[in-house]
Amino acid sequence: MADLLEYKCPNCAGAIAFDSASQQMECPFCGASFTMESLMAMDDSLNEPPQEMSWNTPGGEWGLGETEGMAVYGCQSCGGEIVADPTTAATKCPFCDNPVVMKGQFAGALRPDAVIPFKLDKKAAVAALQKHVQGKKLLPKVFRDQNHIEEVKGVYVPFWLFDADMDANLRFKGTRLRTWSAGGYDYTETSTYAIDRGGRVSFDRVPVDGSSKMPDELMESVEPFDWKDAVNFQTAYLAGYLADKYDVDAQQSTPRANERIRRSTEDAFAKTVTGYSGVAPDGGQMNLLSGTVRYALYPVWLLNTVWKDKKFTFAMNGQTGKFVGDLPLDKKASRRRFMAVAAGAAAAVTLLGVLIWSIQGVFV
Repeated sequence: MADLLEYKCPNCAGAIAFDSASQQMECPFCGASFTMESLMAMDDSLNEPPQEMSWNTPGGEWGLGETEGMAVYGCQSCGGEIVADPTTAATKCPFCDNPVVMKGQFAGALRPDAVIPFKLDKKAAVAALQKHVQGKKLLPKVFRDQNHIEEVKGVYVPFWLFDADMDANLRFKGTRLRTWSAGGYDYTETSTYAIDRGGRVSFDRVPVDGSSKMPDELMESVEPFDWKDAVNFQTAYLAGYLADKYDVDAQQSTPRANERIRRSTEDAFAKTVTGYSGVAPDGGQMNLLSGTVRYALYPVWLLNTVWKDKKFTFAMNGQTGKFVGDLPLDKKASRRRFMAVAAGAAAAVTLLGVLIWSIQGVFV
C-alpha cells in the first residue's frame, strides 16, 4: 500500500490544511496557525526512501486485477482505504475528510520547481459563477434559477513552463485603398506592399498544462498567472486541495509550446506593421532556439453543474479570479430575439419605402 503524508496540528493532532486567505496552515479544530517554514522539515521526508506500511482494514484484500490503473493508500487518521488514479497527488480521505498528500508523487525528479498558492477560496469561485450567469438574456431561466452546482474543487494543475528565444524573418502583405469619384463613376485603387520584419523575441514561462484530464483550451482560457506569487514548492501548499502529477511529460508538451510561441511571434511582428488598410501574413521563416523547461503547479477552481443531463464545466484562476465557461442557449428565446430583430428590420425597410414614395410624389 502506498505511503501518504498528512500534516498534523502539534497542539491537538488534528489535520491541518493550507488557507488561501492567511497563506498559512490552519487547524480547523483548535484554531492554531503555522507558517510554511515551520513545516519544511516534513517535506524533507520526501527525499527519504518510502517505507512499507500496513493497515488493518475491514473488507478483506483487493482481488486480482481490481487495483489495475489505481493506487491504494491507507489513511493515517482513520485507517480507511483511499483509492485514486496513478496521477493523483493530493486529495481528501472519503471517510474522515482529512487532507492527504501522496508522498511518492513528488519525490526526486517528479518534484515541481515552484507552486503558485491559491489566493481565492471556494466561496469566491461560487460567487464568480453566479456573476457569470447574470445578464445573459439567452440563458435558460431554469438554468439560472435552478443551477445546482454538482461539484466545486480546487486543483493544483501541473504545468510545464518553457523559456525560449525565437529568431524570425517574416513577410507581410499590406494593402492601401484610395477611392474617388469622377465622370459619374466611383473608383477604388488598391495598392499592395511587401513588408519584411526580422528580429528576435524572448519568451519566459510559456505554460502548457501537463495533465491529460484538463482540456488545454480551458486551461489556456484562465491565463495569465502572475509569477510574482510563485514560491519554492512545498507539499504543505497542497493540503486541503486536489493535485495532479503530470501524465503528459515535457517532451510531449513541446509541440504545443512551439505552436504557442510561433503564433505569439507572428502576432508580435504583425503589430509593428501599421499605416495600412489591411495586413496579412505572407510567409517567412522562424527558428526556435533551445531553451529551458520548468515544472510548476498552478491553482485552478473547477465547477461542474448538470442541466438536462449535460455536464457544464467552468474554471476560475485560483490566483487572479478570471472565470471562464460555456453556458447553454435558450433556443426559444434565441428564436424570439431573431424574429424581433427581423421584424424591426422589415419595418425599417417598409418605412424607408414609404419615405422614398412620398419624396417621389413631391416631385411628380
